[in-house]
Amino acid sequence: MEMLAKEFGYVVIVVVAYCFLNMWMSFQVAKARQRYKVFYPTLYALESDNKDAKLFNCVQRGHQNSLEMMPMFFVLLILGGMFHPCVSAALGLVYIVFRYFYFTGYATGDPNNRLTLGKFGFLALFGLMISTVSSGINLLRS
Repeated sequence: MEMLAKEFGYVVIVVVAYCFLNMWMSFQVAKARQRYKVFYPTLYALESDNKDAKLFNCVQRGHQNSLEMMPMFFVLLILGGMFHPCVSAALGLVYIVFRYFYFTGYATGDPNNRLTLGKFGFLALFGLMISTVSSGINLLRS
């Protein structure tokens, strides 16, 4: 196999951009822990113990879901970027923008708000799946 195209650098930058978003979300959870008095090691607050449990849990869940999606996002971005670095990087940026809206919508305390704009991130993931399948086909042909 040939060396990766120099444009693969955009894919690497997008991976790091998502890491920054993830760190920012982590800080939001830490602030919510202070605000709603949910201390470690408690992952989710119980409504029977904390009147603000739903508000905290929405912030925590928005971040948790982003962590759950991260491995798939990174794999699709990197593998799709092997043969389609610019398309994959652009789709990755779109995903990151909509993942931000997914998180901030969730963090309002109304879980339905995560989908107002956040749902469009799944279109970017679908595009990355297509890019990755195409990369697989290209590898088989080489």
